[in-house]
Amino acid sequence: MAFSRATAAVALVVLLPHFVVAIALDVGGGGVAARPCHSASVDGDAGCLSWRVMVEANNARGWRTVPAPCVAYVRGYMTRGQYGRDLSSVMDQVAAYVDTVEADDDGLDAWILDIDDTCLSNLLYYEAKQFGAYDPSAFKTWATKGACPGIPAVLELFTTLQAKGFKVFLLSGRDEETLATCTSENLESEGFLGYERLIMRSPEYRGQSSSVFKSAMRKRLVEEEGYRIRGNVGDQWSDLQGDYVGDRVFKIPNPMYYVP
Repeated sequence: MAFSRATAAVALVVLLPHFVVAIALDVGGGGVAARPCHSASVDGDAGCLSWRVMVEANNARGWRTVPAPCVAYVRGYMTRGQYGRDLSSVMDQVAAYVDTVEADDDGLDAWILDIDDTCLSNLLYYEAKQFGAYDPSAFKTWATKGACPGIPAVLELFTTLQAKGFKVFLLSGRDEETLATCTSENLESEGFLGYERLIMRSPEYRGQSSSVFKSAMRKRLVEEEGYRIRGNVGDQWSDLQGDYVGDRVFKIPNPMYYVP
């Protein structure tokens, strides 16, 4: 069967990263025309949005810095409202779960809360660094100031848990010998008062991953002290994976850095 030029046009859809392009081919030899159906560049941040979703889904691992093209995107995400909305959505889910659980009279029902970018925000520090690679010396200088603002939504959760009779443990990968005093003072100044215990990294756990260290601490609470971990909240997947993570885990958004 013969085809005329009018009937020989074939539409192809080509899928490229973050783009869908329709290409009309004139197989009769009259030329090629291409027209973009949809381009994520209308937003300009679609590639960085995809990267952030991979981070939150724990599909992107081992990254040391925010990709250079996404620094402005991450700054905007953290400071222009979307982070706050996402955090509120997470905390709504936490609150709904808290409403369904009760603390037993034996005082052994516990929650674990991470500190950095869970209870206390380091946004000012990372923004000043252009979200660069983790620098232990620079972070120690920042943390020693005790100037990390509290995160109000997490403080509200903290207060609710205490009111319901849960024991709240604050578990941090910060170095105990050098940062214990300034950390406890910072927490208290931001309203985190009356927690059961502040657990930080002792010398024997230096050099170990956060996941290994925190697993060991939770195991100790459960196996040696008899606590039941009813919930666990953190901004890193390493806060929420490993042994004895708890009955429910809740991930707070954080595209600023990755902790293994």
